[in-house]
Amino acid sequence: MPVVTISRQFGAGGSSVAEIVAAEVHAEVVDKKLIEEVARRLQISPSEVAAEDERPRPLLERLVRSFSTLEPTMGAGWSPPYPDPLFDPRNAIIQLTEEVINEVADGGNVVIVGRGAGFCLRDRPNVFRVFLRAPEAVRVKTLMKRFGLGEAEARRKMHETDANRAAYTHQLYKRDWCDPDGYDLIVNTGRLGYQATAEIILRGLREPVRAAVPVG
Repeated sequence: MPVVTISRQFGAGGSSVAEIVAAEVHAEVVDKKLIEEVARRLQISPSEVAAEDERPRPLLERLVRSFSTLEPTMGAGWSPPYPDPLFDPRNAIIQLTEEVINEVADGGNVVIVGRGAGFCLRDRPNVFRVFLRAPEAVRVKTLMKRFGLGEAEARRKMHETDANRAAYTHQLYKRDWCDPDGYDLIVNTGRLGYQATAEIILRGLREPVRAAVPVG
């Protein structure tokens, strides 16, 4: 099965849809596991990574500060950057995150949620890139129920998280997070629901790739 990447507006059901798709094709969902692996290699807690939820700058700054606790023998061939005065820790963190995403993709049969995975794997032919969206009113209600928030707080959290995800993608990949050219499929989960959305993704996976036919 091709690797599936799911980018999503906050509250559009990315994790729920990923679980349905993965269950149908006996694949693994890589969401929190990706965060856990990056945290393990950087020797910080997963909660520190997850708390920032794809923030473009604060996450990187917190990870840079964590370098002071690193040991020379930490895993995955990683060595402390400080002996090299020209070393850019921000680039190292980005590289490490991309390395983990690529390692996961190498194994195949996975559904990767978030972390800019679709853009990270943009040059791979066997990746099916999905973007999930939903009307703001639908997402606000979803977030109110999920987190027990009032409407104003849910709306604020939604806008903040979406802005962080868009900035993360632009900062790392110089791409517009919502650009339809960055995806193979864009689905409105507020209109179709999670089950129907998953079925559309599965159909896309099963359809053979067809070359575009010129018009005119």
